[in-house]
Amino acid sequence: MVIRNLDDAFEAVGAPWQPHRVASVNDYEVKVVKLLGEFVWHSHADTDELFLVWSGDLTIQLRDGDVRLGPGDLYVVPRGVEHCPLANGEVRALLIEPIGTVNTGDAGGELTAATRELPGGVG
Repeated sequence: MVIRNLDDAFEAVGAPWQPHRVASVNDYEVKVVKLLGEFVWHSHADTDELFLVWSGDLTIQLRDGDVRLGPGDLYVVPRGVEHCPLANGEVRALLIEPIGTVNTGDAGGELTAATRELPGGVG
């Protein structure tokens, strides 16, 4: 059994937009990620995407209006909905997604990053 401290997990993440797996639950990954700046507009055709803000203020830009999240706020972007995360300062967030979900969805590009392992493996 591996117990993870989320504050420690976030400290192990170096660069923004680089998701790290903190745990696996059935066919899902729980990922920690630091966000900074504007990401890319994208969607995920086959899955919803859950954002849980641990610290900082995150805006999820949507074509029909923005969703603003602060510490402790959770929002689920429905499958197929185009969105673009925006963090004016560093945001630490938890993502819950099916294993293999690509962070840039259908957009691809230079911010596409494989999910990385935290030191010590997955709990």
